[in-house]
Amino acid sequence: MKEEKKQLSQKTDFHRENFIRRTRYTTVFVLLLLTFCVITILNINTGNVNISISKILKILFCHAGDQTEYNIIWKIRLPRILMAAILGGALSLSGFLLQTFFENPIAGPFVLGISSGAKMVVALTMIYFLGQLKTVSSYTLIIAAFIGSLISIGFILLISRRIKHMATLLVAGIMIGYICSAITDFVITFAEDSDIVNLHGWSQGSFSGMSWSNVGISAAVVAVTFMLVFFLSKPIGAYQLGEAYAQSMGVNIKVFRVALILLSSILSACVTAFAGPISFVGIAVPFIIKCALGTSRPLVVIPATFLGGAVFCMLCDLIARMAFAPIELNISTVTSIFGAPVVIFMMLRRKRGQ
Repeated sequence: MKEEKKQLSQKTDFHRENFIRRTRYTTVFVLLLLTFCVITILNINTGNVNISISKILKILFCHAGDQTEYNIIWKIRLPRILMAAILGGALSLSGFLLQTFFENPIAGPFVLGISSGAKMVVALTMIYFLGQLKTVSSYTLIIAAFIGSLISIGFILLISRRIKHMATLLVAGIMIGYICSAITDFVITFAEDSDIVNLHGWSQGSFSGMSWSNVGISAAVVAVTFMLVFFLSKPIGAYQLGEAYAQSMGVNIKVFRVALILLSSILSACVTAFAGPISFVGIAVPFIIKCALGTSRPLVVIPATFLGGAVFCMLCDLIARMAFAPIELNISTVTSIFGAPVVIFMMLRRKRGQ
């Protein structure tokens, strides 16, 4: 009789915990979606040219209205908003994959110098193509950024064979980032004036000047990569419990680690190619999402991280546009203001052993 009561009590506790966990997940996703909708409306409705909500709805759903206002919404604001969402989600997901790979929550594409490596190769590519052909395609920029990302992460992996201490490895990543940035600045210094104009805004990080062509290409690349990452949810969950456990579950560790690096590089490359280097998003957002969800389960964290990154970058872009309007701040300036304190808190938390 006592054994039956004990089993019944355990079963009740399990169902209660499961209900609480699911409620928490649902609450986080609902809040993220609501915040996404609110920030989207604010972004569309906010700018140097004031357009009423009724006119915006008419332009969006009826494709009618004043031609100037129509162009502002459809050709300037909407592509920029969508790119901020897509690239913000991609950058956050890239950070999550790197943190899984290095087993360290402070690892991210900006801190490890991956974004700087992508920036260096993209700058060289832009200068060459603009000088020779006067134009450069989006696909070329993504490939160049991908190559730059792999170069940086290749150096980091080589260093990791000799340096096992993660803090030292992160410092090495930062140094690689500085070297790549120095090379980029050196090249820009001796570039043509017309090329410098094209490179300056991009190299500082910005979502301005986006087109529907950019939206289509980035959405396709990020969507395919996101699905591949999502299909890796089970192996990632097993890997989080240790390499030995993952191997016992049938995960090919070498292939899995290569997949993590390639997918992370594609995501960060896409961001750098279109918006330039953006700091701290890949570290801060995954940490905030994990704390909010109270779990590290990839099946839940992956979509939440992507959505959280979209919301974070859309909010930062809104602040960058409107804080000192008509002067626009660099997006990295705003993401650093909000992201850096989160990273400091993470380091203090780890120091306390919490």
